[in-house]
Amino acid sequence: MSDNVAHALAGAAGGMVSMALTYPLTTVSVRHQVQKSTVSKDAYKSQLDAFRKIIKEEGVQGFYSGINSALFGIAVTQGIYYYFYEKVKGIFEEAAEGRKNMTVVESMSAGALAGAATAIMTNPIWVVNTRQTVKKQPADEDAKPGPTAAQKLGFFQTALKIVKEDGVQGLFQGIVPALILVINPIIQYTVFEQLKAVMSKSKKALSSFDFFLLGAVSKLAATGITYPYIVVKSRMQLKQSASSEARYNSVMDGLNKILKNEGVKGLYKGIETKLLQSVLTSAFTFAFKEFFFEKAVLALVFLRLREGAPTASS
Repeated sequence: MSDNVAHALAGAAGGMVSMALTYPLTTVSVRHQVQKSTVSKDAYKSQLDAFRKIIKEEGVQGFYSGINSALFGIAVTQGIYYYFYEKVKGIFEEAAEGRKNMTVVESMSAGALAGAATAIMTNPIWVVNTRQTVKKQPADEDAKPGPTAAQKLGFFQTALKIVKEDGVQGLFQGIVPALILVINPIIQYTVFEQLKAVMSKSKKALSSFDFFLLGAVSKLAATGITYPYIVVKSRMQLKQSASSEARYNSVMDGLNKILKNEGVKGLYKGIETKLLQSVLTSAFTFAFKEFFFEKAVLALVFLRLREGAPTASS
Protein backbone atom coordinates (compact mmCIF):
# COMPACT_ATOMS: atom_id res chain seq x y z
CA MET A 1 0.00 0.00 0.00
CA SER A 2 1.38 3.45 -0.95
CA ASP A 3 2.13 6.29 1.44
CA ASN A 4 -1.06 8.08 0.30
CA VAL A 5 -3.11 6.25 2.93
CA ALA A 6 -0.56 7.06 5.63
CA HIS A 7 -0.63 10.73 4.63
CA ALA A 8 -4.44 10.70 4.72
CA LEU A 9 -4.53 9.10 8.19
CA ALA A 10 -1.84 11.48 9.49
CA GLY A 11 -3.62 14.50 8.05
CA ALA A 12 -6.93 13.45 9.58
CA ALA A 13 -5.39 12.84 13.02
CA GLY A 14 -3.39 16.07 12.95
CA GLY A 15 -6.45 18.01 11.83
CA MET A 16 -8.61 16.65 14.65
CA VAL A 17 -6.06 17.54 17.33
CA SER A 18 -5.60 21.02 15.85
CA MET A 19 -9.35 21.63 15.59
CA ALA A 20 -9.92 20.58 19.21
CA LEU A 21 -7.21 22.98 20.39
CA THR A 22 -8.52 25.99 18.47
CA TYR A 23 -12.30 25.43 18.29
CA PRO A 24 -13.30 28.31 20.63
CA LEU A 25 -11.69 30.69 18.12
CA THR A 26 -13.68 29.03 15.33
CA THR A 27 -16.94 29.55 17.21
CA VAL A 28 -16.29 33.26 17.79
CA SER A 29 -15.18 33.80 14.19
CA VAL A 30 -18.15 32.00 12.60
CA ARG A 31 -20.67 33.85 14.78
CA HIS A 32 -19.12 37.15 13.76
CA GLN A 33 -19.13 36.16 10.08
CA VAL A 34 -22.88 35.48 10.01
CA GLN A 35 -23.86 38.49 12.14
CA LYS A 36 -25.31 41.09 9.79
CA SER A 37 -26.11 43.80 12.36
CA THR A 38 -24.70 45.01 15.67
CA VAL A 39 -27.82 46.99 16.61
CA SER A 40 -29.39 44.29 18.80
CA LYS A 41 -28.34 44.22 22.45
CA ASP A 42 -27.48 40.54 21.96
CA ALA A 43 -25.18 41.28 19.03
CA TYR A 44 -21.44 40.92 19.46
CA LYS A 45 -19.84 44.39 19.40
CA SER A 46 -16.29 43.05 19.24
CA GLN A 47 -14.25 39.86 19.49
CA LEU A 48 -13.79 40.38 23.23
CA ASP A 49 -17.51 41.09 23.65
CA ALA A 50 -18.27 37.81 21.90
CA PHE A 51 -16.10 35.88 24.34
CA ARG A 52 -17.77 37.58 27.30
CA LYS A 53 -21.33 37.01 26.08
CA ILE A 54 -20.76 33.37 25.17
CA ILE A 55 -19.34 32.72 28.65
CA LYS A 56 -22.21 34.60 30.32
CA GLU A 57 -25.09 33.15 28.28
CA GLU A 58 -23.89 29.64 27.43
CA GLY A 59 -20.93 28.86 29.64
CA VAL A 60 -17.67 27.34 28.48
CA GLN A 61 -19.59 24.69 26.53
CA GLY A 62 -20.87 27.48 24.27
CA PHE A 63 -17.42 27.69 22.73
CA TYR A 64 -17.72 24.07 21.68
CA SER A 65 -21.11 24.18 19.94
CA GLY A 66 -20.91 21.76 17.03
CA ILE A 67 -17.50 20.38 18.05
CA ASN A 68 -18.48 16.79 17.20
CA SER A 69 -19.43 17.61 13.62
CA ALA A 70 -16.31 19.79 13.35
CA LEU A 71 -13.99 16.96 14.43
CA PHE A 72 -15.75 14.58 12.05
CA GLY A 73 -15.59 17.19 9.30
CA ILE A 74 -11.93 18.04 9.73
CA ALA A 75 -10.94 14.36 9.86
CA VAL A 76 -12.77 13.65 6.60
CA THR A 77 -11.60 16.91 5.00
CA GLN A 78 -7.94 16.47 5.89
CA GLY A 79 -7.99 12.78 5.04
CA ILE A 80 -9.47 13.35 1.58
CA TYR A 81 -7.30 16.38 0.88
CA TYR A 82 -4.00 14.80 1.86
CA TYR A 83 -4.84 11.58 0.00
CA PHE A 84 -5.59 13.36 -3.28
CA TYR A 85 -2.82 15.92 -2.84
CA GLU A 86 -0.13 13.29 -2.23
CA LYS A 87 -1.47 11.12 -5.05
CA VAL A 88 -1.33 13.97 -7.57
CA LYS A 89 2.04 15.06 -6.19
CA GLY A 90 3.37 11.53 -6.66
CA ILE A 91 2.25 11.55 -10.29
CA PHE A 92 4.02 14.86 -10.92
CA GLU A 93 7.22 13.73 -9.19
CA GLU A 94 7.24 10.43 -11.08
CA ALA A 95 6.97 12.32 -14.34
CA ALA A 96 9.64 14.82 -13.33
CA GLU A 97 12.51 12.43 -14.13
CA GLY A 98 14.58 12.92 -11.01
CA ARG A 99 13.47 16.43 -10.04
CA LYS A 100 12.71 16.31 -6.30
CA ASN A 101 10.44 19.31 -5.75
CA MET A 102 7.27 20.35 -7.58
CA THR A 103 7.16 23.56 -9.58
CA VAL A 104 4.77 26.37 -8.63
CA VAL A 105 2.33 25.32 -11.38
CA GLU A 106 2.43 21.70 -10.22
CA SER A 107 1.83 22.75 -6.60
CA MET A 108 -1.17 24.84 -7.67
CA SER A 109 -2.57 22.04 -9.83
CA ALA A 110 -2.25 19.48 -7.04
CA GLY A 111 -3.90 21.88 -4.61
CA ALA A 112 -6.74 22.67 -7.01
CA LEU A 113 -7.60 19.05 -7.75
CA ALA A 114 -7.39 17.99 -4.11
CA GLY A 115 -9.31 21.07 -2.96
CA ALA A 116 -12.15 20.63 -5.45
CA ALA A 117 -12.62 16.97 -4.54
CA THR A 118 -12.59 17.83 -0.84
CA ALA A 119 -15.05 20.74 -1.16
CA ILE A 120 -17.63 18.67 -3.04
CA MET A 121 -17.38 15.62 -0.79
CA THR A 122 -17.40 17.46 2.55
CA ASN A 123 -19.74 20.44 2.00
CA PRO A 124 -22.73 18.71 3.70
CA ILE A 125 -20.66 18.19 6.84
CA TRP A 126 -19.73 21.87 7.06
CA VAL A 127 -23.29 23.03 6.40
CA VAL A 128 -24.38 21.00 9.43
CA ASN A 129 -21.46 22.27 11.49
CA THR A 130 -22.11 25.93 10.65
CA ARG A 131 -25.74 25.63 11.72
CA GLN A 132 -24.73 23.92 14.95
CA THR A 133 -22.07 26.52 15.73
CA VAL A 134 -24.03 29.76 15.31
CA LYS A 135 -26.08 31.25 18.11
CA LYS A 136 -29.21 31.68 15.99
CA GLN A 137 -30.12 31.66 12.33
CA PRO A 138 -30.44 34.99 10.46
CA ALA A 139 -33.80 33.69 9.22
CA ASP A 140 -34.97 33.64 12.84
CA GLU A 141 -34.18 37.19 13.97
CA ASP A 142 -36.88 37.03 16.65
CA ALA A 143 -35.33 34.00 18.28
CA LYS A 144 -34.36 34.33 21.91
CA PRO A 145 -30.69 34.35 22.93
CA GLY A 146 -29.09 31.00 23.47
CA PRO A 147 -28.35 27.83 21.51
CA THR A 148 -30.60 27.09 18.56
CA ALA A 149 -32.53 23.88 18.12
CA ALA A 150 -29.88 22.78 15.68
CA GLN A 151 -27.25 23.00 18.42
CA LYS A 152 -29.29 20.71 20.62
CA LEU A 153 -29.66 18.15 17.85
CA GLY A 154 -26.97 15.65 16.96
CA PHE A 155 -25.13 15.62 13.64
CA PHE A 156 -27.49 13.26 11.81
CA GLN A 157 -30.58 14.85 13.36
CA THR A 158 -29.45 18.26 12.16
CA ALA A 159 -28.71 16.88 8.68
CA LEU A 160 -32.18 15.28 8.48
CA LYS A 161 -33.75 18.57 9.62
CA ILE A 162 -31.95 20.42 6.82
CA VAL A 163 -33.10 17.86 4.23
CA LYS A 164 -36.68 18.05 5.52
CA GLU A 165 -36.81 21.85 5.40
CA ASP A 166 -34.62 22.63 2.37
CA GLY A 167 -34.31 19.35 0.49
CA VAL A 168 -31.07 17.53 -0.28
CA GLN A 169 -29.80 20.67 -2.00
CA GLY A 170 -29.81 22.32 1.42
CA LEU A 171 -26.75 20.25 2.29
CA PHE A 172 -24.92 21.85 -0.62
CA GLN A 173 -25.66 25.48 0.21
CA GLY A 174 -22.50 27.51 -0.14
CA ILE A 175 -20.89 24.97 -2.49
CA VAL A 176 -20.02 27.66 -5.08
CA PRO A 177 -18.01 29.86 -2.69
CA ALA A 178 -16.56 26.64 -1.25
CA LEU A 179 -15.27 25.72 -4.70
CA ILE A 180 -13.97 29.25 -5.22
CA LEU A 181 -12.17 28.87 -1.90
CA VAL A 182 -10.19 26.01 -3.45
CA ILE A 183 -7.75 28.85 -4.08
CA ASN A 184 -7.17 28.97 -0.30
CA PRO A 185 -5.33 25.64 -0.06
CA ILE A 186 -3.73 26.32 -3.44
CA ILE A 187 -2.14 29.45 -2.00
CA GLN A 188 -1.40 27.67 1.29
CA TYR A 189 0.28 24.60 -0.14
CA THR A 190 2.07 26.51 -2.88
CA VAL A 191 3.63 28.82 -0.28
CA PHE A 192 4.27 25.83 1.98
CA GLU A 193 6.02 23.73 -0.69
CA GLN A 194 8.14 26.58 -2.00
CA LEU A 195 9.24 27.71 1.47
CA LYS A 196 9.95 24.11 2.44
CA ALA A 197 12.13 23.68 -0.63
CA VAL A 198 14.11 26.79 0.35
CA MET A 199 14.52 25.64 3.96
CA SER A 200 15.51 22.12 2.87
CA LYS A 201 18.54 23.52 1.07
CA SER A 202 20.06 24.62 4.38
CA LYS A 203 18.84 21.74 6.56
CA LYS A 204 19.16 17.99 6.13
CA ALA A 205 15.88 17.33 7.98
CA LEU A 206 13.16 19.77 8.98
CA SER A 207 11.93 19.67 12.58
CA SER A 208 8.33 19.77 13.83
CA PHE A 209 8.88 23.44 14.72
CA ASP A 210 9.99 24.14 11.14
CA PHE A 211 6.77 22.57 9.87
CA PHE A 212 4.82 24.59 12.47
CA LEU A 213 6.29 27.84 11.09
CA LEU A 214 5.76 26.77 7.47
CA GLY A 215 2.14 25.92 8.20
CA ALA A 216 1.55 29.22 10.01
CA VAL A 217 3.03 31.45 7.31
CA SER A 218 1.34 29.63 4.43
CA LYS A 219 -2.09 29.69 6.08
CA LEU A 220 -1.75 33.36 7.02
CA ALA A 221 -1.24 34.22 3.37
CA ALA A 222 -4.13 32.06 2.17
CA THR A 223 -6.74 33.19 4.71
CA GLY A 224 -5.92 36.87 4.44
CA ILE A 225 -6.47 36.83 0.68
CA THR A 226 -9.68 34.75 0.58
CA TYR A 227 -11.53 35.94 3.70
CA PRO A 228 -14.47 37.75 2.00
CA TYR A 229 -15.45 34.47 0.32
CA ILE A 230 -15.26 32.70 3.68
CA VAL A 231 -17.79 35.18 5.09
CA VAL A 232 -20.18 34.67 2.15
CA LYS A 233 -19.83 30.89 2.38
CA SER A 234 -20.68 30.85 6.08
CA ARG A 235 -23.77 32.97 5.51
CA MET A 236 -24.95 30.92 2.54
CA GLN A 237 -24.62 27.71 4.55
CA LEU A 238 -27.22 28.97 7.02
CA LYS A 239 -30.97 28.66 6.52
CA GLN A 240 -31.72 31.38 3.99
CA SER A 241 -34.27 34.10 4.75
CA ALA A 242 -37.53 34.30 2.79
CA SER A 243 -36.81 38.00 2.23
CA SER A 244 -35.18 38.71 -1.11
CA GLU A 245 -33.28 41.59 0.53
CA ALA A 246 -31.65 39.30 3.10
CA ARG A 247 -31.22 36.17 0.96
CA TYR A 248 -28.00 35.61 -0.99
CA ASN A 249 -28.84 34.21 -4.43
CA SER A 250 -25.22 33.88 -5.53
CA VAL A 251 -21.70 34.65 -4.42
CA MET A 252 -21.67 38.02 -6.20
CA ASP A 253 -25.12 38.82 -4.82
CA GLY A 254 -23.81 38.08 -1.33
CA LEU A 255 -20.71 40.23 -1.79
CA ASN A 256 -22.78 43.12 -3.21
CA LYS A 257 -25.35 43.00 -0.40
CA ILE A 258 -22.66 42.92 2.27
CA LEU A 259 -20.92 45.92 0.69
CA LYS A 260 -24.25 47.77 0.37
CA ASN A 261 -25.54 47.08 3.88
CA GLU A 262 -22.37 46.73 5.96
CA GLY A 263 -19.59 48.30 3.97
CA VAL A 264 -16.16 46.83 3.27
CA LYS A 265 -15.68 45.98 6.94
CA GLY A 266 -18.61 43.56 6.63
CA LEU A 267 -16.48 41.38 4.37
CA TYR A 268 -13.93 41.03 7.15
CA LYS A 269 -16.10 40.37 10.20
CA GLY A 270 -14.37 38.01 12.61
CA ILE A 271 -11.10 38.10 10.67
CA GLU A 272 -8.97 38.62 13.79
CA THR A 273 -9.98 35.36 15.44
CA LYS A 274 -10.19 33.59 12.07
CA LEU A 275 -6.61 34.48 11.21
CA LEU A 276 -5.38 33.37 14.63
CA GLN A 277 -7.44 30.16 14.47
CA SER A 278 -6.44 29.37 10.87
CA VAL A 279 -2.75 29.98 11.47
CA LEU A 280 -2.67 27.91 14.67
CA THR A 281 -4.80 25.11 13.18
CA SER A 282 -2.67 24.87 10.06
CA ALA A 283 0.59 25.10 11.99
CA PHE A 284 -0.50 22.43 14.48
CA THR A 285 -1.81 20.24 11.67
CA PHE A 286 1.48 20.29 9.79
CA ALA A 287 3.46 19.71 12.98
CA PHE A 288 1.24 16.87 14.22
CA LYS A 289 0.96 15.38 10.73
CA GLU A 290 4.68 14.72 10.63
CA PHE A 291 4.39 12.90 13.97
CA PHE A 292 1.28 10.94 13.02
CA PHE A 293 2.70 10.05 9.59
CA GLU A 294 5.39 7.84 11.12
CA LYS A 295 2.85 6.27 13.50
CA ALA A 296 0.44 5.63 10.62
CA VAL A 297 3.14 3.93 8.53
CA LEU A 298 4.15 1.74 11.48
CA ALA A 299 0.49 0.81 12.03
CA LEU A 300 0.10 -0.14 8.36
CA VAL A 301 3.29 -2.20 8.52
CA PHE A 302 2.01 -3.93 11.67
CA LEU A 303 -1.28 -4.71 9.91
CA ARG A 304 0.73 -5.98 6.93
CA LEU A 305 -0.85 -3.41 4.65
CA ARG A 306 2.52 -1.89 3.83
CA GLU A 307 6.14 -3.00 3.64
CA GLY A 308 9.15 -1.20 5.01
CA ALA A 309 9.82 1.60 7.48
CA PRO A 310 8.54 5.16 7.20
CA THR A 311 10.04 7.19 4.38
CA ALA A 312 10.47 10.93 4.52
CA SER A 313 7.03 12.48 4.31
CA SER A 314 6.16 15.39 2.13
